[in-house]
Amino acid sequence: MKNIRNFSIISHVDHGKSTLADRMLEETATIDARHMRDQVLDSMDLERERGITIKMQPVRMRIDHGGEKYILNLIDTPGHIDFSYEVSRSLRAVEGVVLLVDGTQGVQAQTLTTLQMAKELGRVIVPVVSKVDILYARVDETKLELAEIVGCDVDDVLEVSGKTGQGVAELLHTIIDRVPAPEKSETDDLKALVFDFEYSEHRGIIVYLRLMSGTLKEGDSLELAQSGNEFKALEVGVAVPDRVSTEKLGPGDIGYVVTGIKEAGVASVGDTVREQGAGTTPLQGYMIPSPVIWASIFPESQDDFDDLRQALGRLRLSDSSLSFEEESSTALGRGFRCGFLGTLHLEIITERLKREFGLELIVASPSITYCVTSEDGVEEIRSPARFPEHGKIEEIEEQWASVELLTPRKYVDILMQLFYEYEADVKNTSVFGDGRTAFDIVMPLRELVRNFFDEVKRVSSGYASLSYTIQEGWHEADVQRLDILVAGELIPAFSRIVSRRRVEQEARSLVENLHELLPRQLTATKIQAQAHGRIIASQTLSALKKDVTGHLYGGDITRKMKLREKQKEGKKRMQKGARASIPHDVFMEVIRRSREK
Repeated sequence: MKNIRNFSIISHVDHGKSTLADRMLEETATIDARHMRDQVLDSMDLERERGITIKMQPVRMRIDHGGEKYILNLIDTPGHIDFSYEVSRSLRAVEGVVLLVDGTQGVQAQTLTTLQMAKELGRVIVPVVSKVDILYARVDETKLELAEIVGCDVDDVLEVSGKTGQGVAELLHTIIDRVPAPEKSETDDLKALVFDFEYSEHRGIIVYLRLMSGTLKEGDSLELAQSGNEFKALEVGVAVPDRVSTEKLGPGDIGYVVTGIKEAGVASVGDTVREQGAGTTPLQGYMIPSPVIWASIFPESQDDFDDLRQALGRLRLSDSSLSFEEESSTALGRGFRCGFLGTLHLEIITERLKREFGLELIVASPSITYCVTSEDGVEEIRSPARFPEHGKIEEIEEQWASVELLTPRKYVDILMQLFYEYEADVKNTSVFGDGRTAFDIVMPLRELVRNFFDEVKRVSSGYASLSYTIQEGWHEADVQRLDILVAGELIPAFSRIVSRRRVEQEARSLVENLHELLPRQLTATKIQAQAHGRIIASQTLSALKKDVTGHLYGGDITRKMKLREKQKEGKKRMQKGARASIPHDVFMEVIRRSREK
């Protein structure tokens, strides 16, 4: 155990974390030159295309230090705020972290959030400035910022370049010197913390774990403490980064065990693997993440409903923060109401469903959970279609978010305007590091998920960064349910909850989109937006015109007049019984436009 070092790399998005991990693998000869590629620990094509890490990935490296051989277990983690739950899981399985900051950008908001998580768990921090090979990198200023927030000397901050490999060897040896070895347990009973798992079609659930005590070898009779499921270890091993079987895993090791369990919902992160019947006290696990936003996902063809259910179940095995429940829509058929940790998480999951399972999907605009008090009592509602009628609602409450935002000073004025548009309240401002301004703001969660992150990046030319946490408790919400009526018929699929100050703008936009997209009928079709019991936007789609006298020629004009009068009476009868007829592709296009706003 004394020659084992377990650590993670934590950083903001695009600060060079994956590139640094590549150089570490090269420096330790974990991967030979023939098999080396960029972002080697990012196993999904989606990760390499976007240049971001989505899922944590463990890898074992070996290195000589001071005449002895050491094992370095690295858990690579995502950098985007939506995947901070992945970071929190990795931190519980290691003793130290490399805090990586881009020398061209300096400390970002997400840097402060992940650093705080590591400090609360008592992890040893190794501060590092990356991209020092770039000419315009502010290396000295960034080192001062890092020393200030970590609470160390400037000389303790290392400099590396993932591109050239500069400083990587020194960093590896510093990790051995500064990060402590795993603590020896008082007992030899097997206790292993499950921090991740994946599903294999042929071998069942593969559990990734950190051994806190005891040993684990192939053929052992084991059980999952929380679920109580028993299994035999079909294989144990380590990731280098591909899975390689080993004779056994010992205290302090990070590795995997093949369970053979093919039942979904059995394994969960934070569970404890122990010997069957041992009855040892389980380890403290992880807090179950609560979804931040909800969105409905429907298959384009209802024949794919069962495939979608199976695909979501498979993704749930590799992404424990995903939740879903079945729902039904009169317009779109059967689908699932899914919970996500943020808009990027939603985007990644839907893209994986399309790529990995070949599904064509309809994804509704994301919404949040509201606490609604009505005549029928108090209920937490996630779907606008389930909101009570406006006359029955006594109070609507919503969640708020605390946001920390860092920006260069020249973007302060335009960001203040953006805060007003998104109902954000500035609680505190301060000057950070090299003259950047730090904002502490609070805002409704519904406004945060309404493309706030993208708008901040747009108005600040990409220089501002933000991090957020969801506040506990509920706040009074100034929102309304907006309904769409077509030919006098309410269409639940178009209902949404919007801010009272934006309800007219949203109403006009929806009505205009439908007026443009709906095909014309034989009768005039009225499209209306209704909120709080009154119509606030309306347009009429004119009827198709048919010249019933076109086949006539010559003769008395009264013949044409009689035919036109007959057509007029017929249209009146049709108008009385007219019903909304909305093609499937109209629903899809309206949803797409709403998500792009």
